[in-house]
Order: sequence, then C-alpha cells, then structure tokens
Amino acid sequence: MDSNDKVEWLMKYKAMLFHLIIQSQKNLVTPEQLVREWLDLLCLLFKTDQLKLYRVEHLYSACIEVEKIARGEYASIYRAFTVPFLKGENLPKEGNLGFQFFDGDELYLFLQVKEALLAELTDEELSAFVQETNAFITFIKQMNFETNNDKRYKELFNVTEKFHSSLDIEYVLGEILSTLERVFPKYTYHFLLAIDDRYNELPTEHFNFERASEEAMSAYINGKVQLEQRLGRKSSILYAPLMGKQGVYGVLQVKIPIEKQILESEKGFIRILANTGGSAIEKAKLYEQSRKLIADLQLINETSHQLNSTLRFTDTTQYLNDQITRFFQASAVGFVFINDGEVEILPGSSEFFYERQGQRYIEYASKRIQKEKDSFFVGELAGKLEEEHLLYHSLMVVPMVQGNVLKGFCIVLKQEAYGFTFDMYKLLQSLIHHSTLGLTNAMLREELEQLVITDYLTKLFSRNYLDQSISESIEKDEKGTFLLIDIDDFKAINDTYGHQTGDDTIIQVAELIRKITGEKDIAARWGGEELAIYFPEKSLEEGVAIAEQLVASVARSTNPMVTISCGVSSWSKEQPISVKVLFNQADEALYKAKKTGKNKVIVCSNNH
Repeated sequence: MDSNDKVEWLMKYKAMLFHLIIQSQKNLVTPEQLVREWLDLLCLLFKTDQLKLYRVEHLYSACIEVEKIARGEYASIYRAFTVPFLKGENLPKEGNLGFQFFDGDELYLFLQVKEALLAELTDEELSAFVQETNAFITFIKQMNFETNNDKRYKELFNVTEKFHSSLDIEYVLGEILSTLERVFPKYTYHFLLAIDDRYNELPTEHFNFERASEEAMSAYINGKVQLEQRLGRKSSILYAPLMGKQGVYGVLQVKIPIEKQILESEKGFIRILANTGGSAIEKAKLYEQSRKLIADLQLINETSHQLNSTLRFTDTTQYLNDQITRFFQASAVGFVFINDGEVEILPGSSEFFYERQGQRYIEYASKRIQKEKDSFFVGELAGKLEEEHLLYHSLMVVPMVQGNVLKGFCIVLKQEAYGFTFDMYKLLQSLIHHSTLGLTNAMLREELEQLVITDYLTKLFSRNYLDQSISESIEKDEKGTFLLIDIDDFKAINDTYGHQTGDDTIIQVAELIRKITGEKDIAARWGGEELAIYFPEKSLEEGVAIAEQLVASVARSTNPMVTISCGVSSWSKEQPISVKVLFNQADEALYKAKKTGKNKVIVCSNNH
C-alpha cells in the first residue's frame, strides 16, 4: 500500500466515522445502534468478518462479549496490553490484530485480517486509527451519557408527577425503589427510616442511630450524599438523605458492586430522587398528622359533648371506656377514684381490674400517681410488677384532677410491650383532662339524684320514689306485693333511751330490710318509725313469707331489742287496684296487727 493509498485508507475511515455521526444525529439512533454500525464499518475497512469487541465496563448493551471480561477470563492478558495496538504472535487467539482504547481499561478490539494487509499497516497508521477511534468513542460515550441522562430525568419527571398525586408514604417509597431499579438495575437498595411506620413489602428498617455507620449518620444529620468505601468490602455504599423542608425522614442506602465506579451524574440523580421523595414523604406525613389531629380533636370534642350530656355515671364511664379501647386499641381500661388514700374502681372499668392480678396493676399505678401527681407510661412492665406471668406489658396512667385536687386516675393497658406511642400518651392526657369534669359532674348528678330519692337517716328510698315505682309497676308488671312495717312501742324506746337510740333502732331495722330485699325490690321509709317494702312480680304468698322472716329477724337481731308489726296487701292483673287502695289495704292490715298483739304479720282481708 503506497502513501496515497494509506492516506486514502485513513481519510476513508474518517469520512465513514463522520457519516455515522451525522446519520446518528439526523436519524436519532441509539448508542447501541451506532456501535453496531461502527463494527460493520470496521469489517469493511479491514476486509474481514472475524471481529470481536470487549469492554471492562458495561457501556453498551449491544456488546455482549463483555461478559467474558466480567468473569475475568482474559484479565491477565488485557492488563499486560499496555500499548494502543498489537499485531502478530503476541495476541491471544482472538485474532492477529488488537487495539486498546481509553487507557487500557475500557475497550479491546480484536480482528483476524489477511496477512498481506497486516504487513502493509504501519505503526503510524495504526496509531492514527486508534486516535480517530478514540475521538469517535468519546462521541459515543457523550451520546450515551446524554441519552441516559434524558432517560433518567424523564423517569424523574414521571415519578415526581406520581409523588404529587399521592399522600401514601408506602406508595412513594415503592416508586422511588422501582425508578432506581429501572435506571440502575445493578445496584441494590434499602430504606433506613427515621419515622415510626413499618412497610413489610418494601426493603425498609428503622434507622438505628447507635449502630449506623459514620457516613449514614453524616447523610442524615447534614442532609448530604455520602459514599462509604472500605477495604475488604464486596461493595461500596452510598447514602442519600430523604430530606424535606422541615427535616430528614431517613436515608436511602444504595449498595454498589465493588467493580463498579459510580459516576457523579448517577450520584446527582439519586440525590435529586431522594430529595424529591423526601419532600413527598414530608407532605404525606403532614397530611397524615393533620388528619390525626382532626381525628384527635373530634374524639375529644365528641367525648366531652357526650360526657357533659345527661348520661348516667355508669353510661359515662362505659362510653369513655369504649372510646379509649377503640382509639388506642387498648386491652383493658380502668377508672379509679381516690378518697383519703383509698382507691375505688368505678363502674365502666374493664372486668380485669376487679380480679386479683388486675388489682396489682391498680396498686402499682396508685402508688406512683399519688407520689408523682403526674401522668406516666411504661413500655415494658416486666421487672416493675412482681408478677411471674404478666398478662399486659404496656401501661398508660393519667390523673383525673379537678380544681387542683387529685380525684383519681385512668389506667390503660395493652398486651404487647411498647404497644403505645408517645402520641397516644399525649392524646390520652388531653382526653382525660377534658373528660374529668364530665365524669365528676355525672357522679355529682347521680349523688344529687340519690339524695332526692333516698331517706337521709335510713338510706332507704324516699316515700315519693316508692309511690312512683309502684305506679310504674302496676302499669307494666303482672303482679306485686306491698309490706307496710311499724316498729312496736317506738315511743317507749325514745322515752327510755333517747331520740339518738330511737334513730339508731330505725337504722338497724332498715339494715335488716336491706338484707332481705333484692335489686328489683324497693325498700323505703314511709314516715317516722314506719317503713315499707314493695316486691314487683312477687305473689302474696312470697311477700308474706319474707315479711314473717323479717319479723323474726328484727326480734332476734336488734339492740335494744324491738319488734315490728307488718301489714301486707297485693295486686295482680286479675285483681287490679290503684296505688291508693294498695296502701289503704296494707295500712288496715297493719292496724289489725298492732291491735291483736303486735310482732306479727297480718294480710289484708281483701286478699283472701
């Protein structure tokens, strides 16, 4: 090949490369397509179809021969390949002409050309070929970089749109992960989250500040991407903060194979994606917090409204129990009043607190609340309660204070350890603070009602309540029996022992009456030394038997000993009468008992 041919050979190659570049820009071909066309061009230029291209780094997916280098089959040969080209016997079995591009660690081209052509190619020509090819490869790399950047930022644009359309943190994390896996499939990813949420379907864990590496801590604290590279590791690790405007919500951990050198452009993309994701997480958290705050306020408002309505005290505590159980997923809820150091478990508390083990929790809470006069919560009770087998491990206790006076406390338990969050604890404090007045008012209201319907001396019901109850019974029941009772010779008791003993005698008889009456029976003070009992749904025979039992009990148990006389009347649907007639009949029977010897039971003659 003469000098003109040589010049023509190089000029032809340069022209072909220039044509490829122009066509790639005009037809918008991909870097992979351009590499294939370049390989076809080399086959024409060197008049051979035996050509192989290898690369150390995965630059172009079209060149699958790179897998051999990745496995290290030719590593020793290529490391010894320190000149731009070799020809002849020094080459491996890949061909008789070899080229090295980009400082010995990027691309290797091997060709099998005819010996005549190989002999004609001078070192100057081959060096010029390498120089021109390096320039072309630089163009391809830039084109590949721009193409990849376009793809990456298109992905970033698409995922940002999705972030803005969602308020679900799990969805945001999932989109970050899927975007990274599409753009950088050779890396592996993990989220180290500083928020309480758990996402079992994603590679997440809580950010452990005690065990985190310096680089992870630096990324979290300073809000900047950090790269951890340590000898002996199979990978380097990049940490990108998930950062919003108000704080950092965790760190994205990216593991990079040790043989891969992460580019600054890749770092930049990961940083922007993590920051965008952090802002989306922050927006979702703020929305979640605002919804929770609204729900908390609704809970407090609804509960306060209900507690300040006309609910009975037991209904009030039961309603509050239901609300706390529902909002805090509590296992047991108790309301305890403290009076002179003594504790009283209020109606509406969970049954557990009436059991022996439940009372141990009450004792523990009572001692602390009376000593500290403040709320507290315990994540793990093991070791704090002297119980071999704890049924409940998490505890929250909030005092009920009215007018700076400790009225009692609310105790809330959960089976698992650390079952309550700090937010739950603060909400319970607010709820009990707003509910204490309602509970106190309900209790005072019932106490007032009880005073109205209760006789002050005997603590039996009042005459008015008795009248009202019998009227209602006659309307709805099938039958009922009425006893009118008088303490015999009561004036003599007063005259002999004094009015204080007389009152004490009435109280003794009232206590004996209370012992023989059931929940539905109504025992009342009729007036003076006269008492009365009404038995709804009891027959005359049943009423008489109870009356005779009471007469015997009074004579046997009072001190000073007194006796009673009793008149009995009854009604039924078959023999309906008015309340007034029922009273008159019992009064007539009582009068007859007093006249015929006292200390006896007489049944109204109309009932025979």
